[in-house]
Amino acid sequence: MLTRESGGSGQGPDRIAGALAANRLGAPSVVYFVMSAAAPLTVVAGVLPTAIAATGITGLPIAFIAIGLVLALFSVGYVAMARHMANAGAFYTYISRGLGRPAGVPAAWVAILAYNGLAVGAFFMLGVQTSALLEGWLGTAVPWWVFALLAWAVVAALGVLRVDVNGRLLAVLLTAEVAIILLFNLGDLINPSPAGLTLETLSPGLLFTEGVAPLIVIATLGFVGFEAAVVFSEESREPRRTVPLATYASVAIIAGLYALSAWALSVATGPANLVAAAQKDGPEMIFVLGGAHFGSVVVDIARVLFITSLLAACISFHNTIARYLFALGRERIIPAAFGRTSLRTGAPRTASIAQSTLALVVILAVWLLGADPIQAFFVGGATGGAGVLLLLFVTAVAVIAFFAREPSGESLWHRVIAPVPAAVILAVMAFIAFTNFEALLGVPEGDPLAMIIPLVYAAVAVIGVVWALILRSTQPGVYALVGMGAKAATAKESAR
Repeated sequence: MLTRESGGSGQGPDRIAGALAANRLGAPSVVYFVMSAAAPLTVVAGVLPTAIAATGITGLPIAFIAIGLVLALFSVGYVAMARHMANAGAFYTYISRGLGRPAGVPAAWVAILAYNGLAVGAFFMLGVQTSALLEGWLGTAVPWWVFALLAWAVVAALGVLRVDVNGRLLAVLLTAEVAIILLFNLGDLINPSPAGLTLETLSPGLLFTEGVAPLIVIATLGFVGFEAAVVFSEESREPRRTVPLATYASVAIIAGLYALSAWALSVATGPANLVAAAQKDGPEMIFVLGGAHFGSVVVDIARVLFITSLLAACISFHNTIARYLFALGRERIIPAAFGRTSLRTGAPRTASIAQSTLALVVILAVWLLGADPIQAFFVGGATGGAGVLLLLFVTAVAVIAFFAREPSGESLWHRVIAPVPAAVILAVMAFIAFTNFEALLGVPEGDPLAMIIPLVYAAVAVIGVVWALILRSTQPGVYALVGMGAKAATAKESAR
């Protein structure tokens, strides 16, 4: 086994650079990474009122609870599989091991595209929000791209540092973010509308309202990132314990926080007025209500934390992408340089720099072409979220297939009873997402963009399959190690 501690043996830097730094993250740190990717304040301020306004449906609180239950069901098989393979490749690894290498390689390409959409898209909203905030404070307009590039520089610098340094920063940002959400929720609940503390929006019957499908999908995208606990398994302490704990905790906290926030909004406005308020104020809704309860200073603090929420999401997704690229480089699916880590920090340096370079190119392109950064944010978010949802479904199927061949001592609950219904529900949700892409993008029906993005995913998947088959015929040694993770590095070393 290659370890970073082998560096003192005098056998060369490659023996050290083939592994991530182990034992640096406990369960709380992994939860911070996962929840930062979910960007709670961004969801509460942006997604909640937007979804209510767009659909005209008030059942978002119960929708979040239902989605949390589905994802918890999915997690049963997901973390059971994690007990048998700690690998930064996550989706790629599980799909490779469950459905075969020709399915695993395209899954990796789809994951990289999806997470890059999320990571890069957040820079645009961050730039716009920071520009607007400072203009309101100082009366001076600074272009959005200035702040996007400053945030990019911070993320790029952090990406090559120790993973626990990133984790500590995310802990601070996320704690402040959740604290302001809970404060606003408290303000809404102690200042209810004349309807009082009504539970109307928590009624399960609202899940069967006509037109609820897009609402369910939009709400599901608010959970994106919960699955990333597995990505940090190689750097976790006691991964067999840490990954399940972090995954279940993240799903529970995210579902509870979102459901509470959506319900609090309905209490503050009254269920009958919720849609009208969301359509009137949009993403300003929580700030308008917060200002009425706590004053402008608290609202300004919340606006700053909204921006840092986006920064935290960028940091988290950057680290996720870098580890996917590292996993592929380690197995020689892409150039081996991506599978090397910094001797000093243990970070996947080449992979991190590559992701930062891509993000810089996209930010500069949107700026120089004069494109709308808000639209770029929605395109990146919808593209990434739908891609992750698709991967969740395929991974659920892979878990079932893997345990059908290798029960591995897992119970029937972990192998079949939980994974099968999870796979069926996720299949339906993925279908709804890709057939309602206009709603996710916020574009009119028939907009070409709603067709282009699914076609891009299809093209990427086909290219991945073709590449896997090329590897099988031209580099069988590399092909045999697809999805093997650290075992791939060990096998290559043994063959020298």
